[in-house]
Amino acid sequence: MRPEAAFFDLDKTIIAKSSALAFSKPFQAGGLISRRAVLRSAYAQFVFLVGGADHDQMEKMRLFMSQLVAGWDVATVKEIVAETLHNIVDPIVYDEAVQLIEEHHAAGRDVVIVSSSGTDVVEPIGAMLGADRVVGTKLEIVDGKYTGEIDYYAYAEEKAHAIRALAEERGYRLDACYAYSDSSTDIPMLEAVGHPFAVNPDKELRRAAAVNGWPILIFSKPVALRSTVPPKPTLAALAVGGVVAVGAAVWVGSRRRNASA
Repeated sequence: MRPEAAFFDLDKTIIAKSSALAFSKPFQAGGLISRRAVLRSAYAQFVFLVGGADHDQMEKMRLFMSQLVAGWDVATVKEIVAETLHNIVDPIVYDEAVQLIEEHHAAGRDVVIVSSSGTDVVEPIGAMLGADRVVGTKLEIVDGKYTGEIDYYAYAEEKAHAIRALAEERGYRLDACYAYSDSSTDIPMLEAVGHPFAVNPDKELRRAAAVNGWPILIFSKPVALRSTVPPKPTLAALAVGGVVAVGAAVWVGSRRRNASA
């Protein structure tokens, strides 16, 4: 067991796009969404990239994505993601993130991806990158279909809770751990460790980094993962449950299920 860990956000920290929206075209080809929905996804992706991922934008994305995925057949989504994940995600992985992950592993640290995206997409991406474990949002499934609701939402303060729980479970010394994110919604996650880094930060996170003296990193080199990392046995996991980049989860957002409130 390693005494330290490096915690990474996913979207715009490890990959250059929203993992939830990157699969719009494969889902259209698989008959899950219309061309109009693909165009809306492209616009949402643009807003996400240009404007950052503050709470209001996350809520708008959540509403769009939850409406989009409600009723989707889980088996169909798994099949589409398993067939397309490598081609979709591989080219948008930041080379700088890959190098950091390798450096942390070389230093004996666990690498943990902590993302608001659904575990069904975060887990196979984590397998591609050789992450030791992942934390992600869990989508509600009823009768083999996504309802558009969530069972667990890994967002904002909940990411910090998850990190502390992992530290307790795995024996990590949080003051010696690292964390990386682009979004101000992840400030609690960054505050939970001794070595926080702002990666491609939005305006609010940039201000927080300046106030707290957190280093700022700029990742700008998306590169085909296979050109930098040799194939790993864990890639076999891609064929098993690589579901829902749709992640509706990335956006299924700030709303905890009202029914449980």
